[in-house]
Amino acid sequence: MASFFIDRPIFAWVVALFVCLVGAIAIPLLPIAQYPIIAPPSISISTSYPGASPENLYNSVTRLIEEELNGASGILNFESTSDSLGQVEIIANFVPGTDTSAASVEVQNRIKRVEARLPRAVIQQGILIEEASSAVLQIITLNSTDGSLDEVGLGDFMIRNVLGEIRRIPGVGRATLYSTERSLRVWVDPAKLVGYGMTADDVNKAIAAQNAQVASGSIGAEPSTATQRTSSLVLVKGQLSSPDEFGAIILRANADGSTVRLRDVARIEVGGLSYQFNTRLDGKPTAGLSVLMSPTGNALATASAVQDKMKELSRFFPANITYEIPYNITPVVEASIKKVLSTLVEAIVLVFVVMFLFLQNIRYTIIPTIVVPVALLGACTTLLLAGYSINMLSMFGMVLAVGILVDDAIVVVENVERIMAEEGLPPKEATRKAMSQITGAIIGITLVLMAVFVPMAFFPGSVGIIYRQFSVTMVAAIGFSAFLALSLTPALCATLLKPVTAGHGHARKGLFGWFNRVLEGGKEGYSRTVGFSLKRTGRLMLVYVALLAGLSWAFVNLPGGFLPVDDQGFVTTDVQTPSDSSYARTEAVIEKVEKYLAQRAGVDNVTFLTGFSFSGQGMNTAQAFITLKDWSERGPKDSAAAIVNDINRDLSLSIHDAKISALQPPPIDNLGNSSGFSFRLQDRGQKGYPALMRAADQLIAEANASSVLQKVYIEGLPEAGVVNLVIDREKAGAFGVTFEDINNTISTNLGSNYINDFPNRGRMQRVVVQADARDRMRTEDILNYNVKNSRGQLVPFSSFTTVEWARGPTQIAGFNYYPAVRISGEAKPGFTSGDAIAEMERLAGKLPRGFGYEWTGQSLQEKLSGSQAPFLLALSVFVVFLCLAALYESWTIPLAVLLTVPLGIVGAVVAAMLRGLPNDVYFTVGLITIIGLAAKDAILIIEFAKDLRKEGKPLVEATIEACRLRFRPILMTGLAFICGVLPMAIAHGAGGASQQSLGTVVMGGMIAVVILALLMVPVFFVSVQRVLGGDREKVAKAEAYGPPAPVKP
Repeated sequence: MASFFIDRPIFAWVVALFVCLVGAIAIPLLPIAQYPIIAPPSISISTSYPGASPENLYNSVTRLIEEELNGASGILNFESTSDSLGQVEIIANFVPGTDTSAASVEVQNRIKRVEARLPRAVIQQGILIEEASSAVLQIITLNSTDGSLDEVGLGDFMIRNVLGEIRRIPGVGRATLYSTERSLRVWVDPAKLVGYGMTADDVNKAIAAQNAQVASGSIGAEPSTATQRTSSLVLVKGQLSSPDEFGAIILRANADGSTVRLRDVARIEVGGLSYQFNTRLDGKPTAGLSVLMSPTGNALATASAVQDKMKELSRFFPANITYEIPYNITPVVEASIKKVLSTLVEAIVLVFVVMFLFLQNIRYTIIPTIVVPVALLGACTTLLLAGYSINMLSMFGMVLAVGILVDDAIVVVENVERIMAEEGLPPKEATRKAMSQITGAIIGITLVLMAVFVPMAFFPGSVGIIYRQFSVTMVAAIGFSAFLALSLTPALCATLLKPVTAGHGHARKGLFGWFNRVLEGGKEGYSRTVGFSLKRTGRLMLVYVALLAGLSWAFVNLPGGFLPVDDQGFVTTDVQTPSDSSYARTEAVIEKVEKYLAQRAGVDNVTFLTGFSFSGQGMNTAQAFITLKDWSERGPKDSAAAIVNDINRDLSLSIHDAKISALQPPPIDNLGNSSGFSFRLQDRGQKGYPALMRAADQLIAEANASSVLQKVYIEGLPEAGVVNLVIDREKAGAFGVTFEDINNTISTNLGSNYINDFPNRGRMQRVVVQADARDRMRTEDILNYNVKNSRGQLVPFSSFTTVEWARGPTQIAGFNYYPAVRISGEAKPGFTSGDAIAEMERLAGKLPRGFGYEWTGQSLQEKLSGSQAPFLLALSVFVVFLCLAALYESWTIPLAVLLTVPLGIVGAVVAAMLRGLPNDVYFTVGLITIIGLAAKDAILIIEFAKDLRKEGKPLVEATIEACRLRFRPILMTGLAFICGVLPMAIAHGAGGASQQSLGTVVMGGMIAVVILALLMVPVFFVSVQRVLGGDREKVAKAEAYGPPAPVKP
């Protein structure tokens, strides 16, 4: 193959240019993302039951739906929330790779089976099933520049002109309005109703009867008489369209001709449909819309489409309405990718410098450098064909590949240069001879390196997706590198290199001369050290065994983790006032938080959603989405972690009537709401809600007292004061009052009642009846409500009802069909998330029988990745062993090669420990990379020694000579790789923590390989040959890597 391209250099250039052309075409077609879709796909099921308590919701709605979800195809887990606002939300997560469209259809069919058992009000509200992630992609706000529109007016404008357009954008899974649209509000006065001898139920019936759409038909329609010549539609105004028309609704017509109209007993206005949510931007009221992605959406593409759509829509906005997108998670995607691209360029430059230092000829240096972009463009083509994206993981693979890509080309160039210098052959003939010697070795080393990464591609689950990105990128880049080393590189050597005279050596003057003298002295010293070591192989093998024991201890005790927490340019803050707080009380706390954040350096803007938080919904909750300034404008004191710590410390000291928790987002969207752990305590023994809460309180108290954990809390809303209406059913029956009429009266007055719709400026909007605010503020108001008995008489609630105050849940959670408590927390400084998981499991084991637990989100993936990592490492080593055994037709040579692997792992573990890094996914990827690199360097020495033995040299002499000859290329390729990953190890800014995690491990492992492997590989080879092979086993024949050592005269 090499000879073909040596004779046809233009053909080699054409092939390389074709690879570049296809890669250049592929790059703009590749989607860009921070990470691939790693989180399990999810489906959201939501509905509402206005006025229902959490217990009623959970028992009459949530449990019925959960029963149907059990056994759905591909379901991983499901989690439910039933709250005091009558809202139910169930998130069903599916195994990665599940077709969410098919899963959504199955879920819809399953829920259809249970609809007949659900309350009528739930069916009337509707059950919404959406394919959406849980992470907020963007928040859009509308503002009134002249103050002429309040939050309701802005919300109504948004739902009419923006919401539908955003929902139609590809990639958008859900768009939620955190404001309200308009509705026809009928605020009844219970006292006036009593004065007219009426109840709220009379109002409901009258509106339902007199605000109805009428299908009136036509006159003259077929079948008609033979003489009919015309036909016309008949129009009857059934639906009312204004407060005045609704006010004229007749509630009762008296015998004397007088009437009681709706306006006589109620205040009627076009107001808000709901007053549950409000949005504030930097302290000013606004209307907000959150955008969530679909499970298969691309964040960058979706966010860009949303921005383009808002620019288009804003051209039709009135002059007094403007929009902003204050919260957007995609800048970190762009910044992270740009940072990795910068790291990639820096790596290429550093590798070029190292090669030039060793090769000391610009022509020799350019040849390996040309290979890098061609191989990377080829890898981009492979990513496109595989359906992958340009993301942090694939880019990390390319950065790691830079140091590997030049190896094959360096081996070719270095061998050609040595042959020309030693034998005086012209470039073309020297290239032909060099390729005849090293083609087999290049193929062998390439197969070994590719074999290391191939097992990663077959791991299942979310962690398998991460491994697969590295695997495909590395295998593709290495494969193209080997192909180019056998095609373009020899063609370039034959045409670009200049002839040199026999005996020509490296420079002896200037910087290069000094470097060569140092390197030559190092080589001679290294040869002597190897000779010294080979006389003490037994002692060194004992040291090696001791090193393995220490490595085992360090590896087991290295804290676990999933992925590093990066500064993503935004943080969130959860605000909870006491559970019985009004909105006004919560708003006062929000204003204090806004005032603090307004003067905090590093904060760009603050968007507050009131009535909503990741913990739950209610008047006592709010969630702040805090966008930070660009990374270039912030130092360490203004990092996301520093701002989170400051918020938690400062606001806990200055605000005493609220719980405020600032959190960093998790590394992967949709794997939780924060970077801590996600623990679910379950009632598996039917102990009941009070017992479950006691167990949760016990666990949280012990966790916060632990030396490992901190900020452990229930991720939900606390119990609140509740009013129990004790209805004496016997008394009610004696008065002739039905329980249905009692329920309707309570539901209408306190919880509101959706009657029907009315046309309002081209949109059908709801008609809602509820008691006016002043008539539902005290428990006495409830006792003053009246209900009609069977004889049409009014009976006050006080006749058969008493009021009792108690404490009760404002929210009931479930996980995998069991009642559950959501618990979150994090590890204390100095400990990792793996330590936190182990400690929580230890503490949970102390709880009474009947309580279980499960992990979810990032914690679940961390548990899975931790169990997979040892098997993955072992499989990679085993695959390399099999490849080497097949390549060299020997069982001893692979053993000698793989004995070097632990040396690289020692360096990786030490580097991780020195920088306080955990054993996470990047650590595992780094170790697999080190396995391949350690094996490669061992092959460079062992194969040369094997060939020298074939020539009849004694074992020790052949080994020493092989070490001396391969010292320079091993050092050059090792330093090139170390310099290639150096920018990753010292990276900062967007994505810096992830780069540091991977770069540190790989760099530490490679340093150990270069230093320790150079010393120990000859010891391993000699020891294995003496014990298992020796003179009794002939060294397997294979193509030689490099020329035979020169025969001494």
